[in-house]
Amino acid sequence: MNKHLQQLIDLSAVDKEIDAFEPQIEEANYKLEAIIATKESLSNQITLLQNETKDEHLKKSKNEIHLSELSQKLEENSKKSSDVKTEREMKSLQLEEEIAKEQINFANEEIERLDKIISAKEEKIAELSEQMSEIDANFAEIKAEVDKNLALIDIERQKVFAKKEQLVTQMNQKGLAFYQKIRRWAKNTTAVPVKHQACMGCYMAINDKTYSEVIKGEEITTCPHCGRILYIEPTQEESA
Repeated sequence: MNKHLQQLIDLSAVDKEIDAFEPQIEEANYKLEAIIATKESLSNQITLLQNETKDEHLKKSKNEIHLSELSQKLEENSKKSSDVKTEREMKSLQLEEEIAKEQINFANEEIERLDKIISAKEEKIAELSEQMSEIDANFAEIKAEVDKNLALIDIERQKVFAKKEQLVTQMNQKGLAFYQKIRRWAKNTTAVPVKHQACMGCYMAINDKTYSEVIKGEEITTCPHCGRILYIEPTQEESA
């Protein structure tokens, strides 16, 4: 097989090895990223509930102020009743008193309702805070485990990078540029084998002339359909 063709095939294989590390890194990071996302979600829920609780406390405070004003009004009306001279004035005071009592009942019911809401939200905040504490307690251990896995992956990746660097230094720049041009769009299918007289990149059949050139392996041959670099795998080459 042509030396330069073999180098391109080897380079393609090395690039596949390098790209194969990406899903490994993603998998290693996934556990940590999932925990961080959970923490962020819990934090957002807690903040939302705290803001809602503040609003409920504010509503309760307004009702309490209103309740105090109504109680004060009833006391004032009670004092005024001794000074009432006409039946009309008495009825007016009684009507005011009835309205005030209704408003007092409503304010008390509203305060009771708000207390229940506040209590429920505070319980939920406590529950979410406990979950957050559990995550924080395990976070350092999980991060250490992830960092260890990433370090091991990086060691293996550096070995492959070194292999690629050594291979690239032995290649002529023209062949390397040609390879990189195809790899920009073909990615890990830059150099593909031919099987059953078809390109394993685009799966299109190639003509006899091209197939013969690929079998000989004397020159770098590309697929006439997709432009990928073609080669015959050793077992195929021997049988051919």
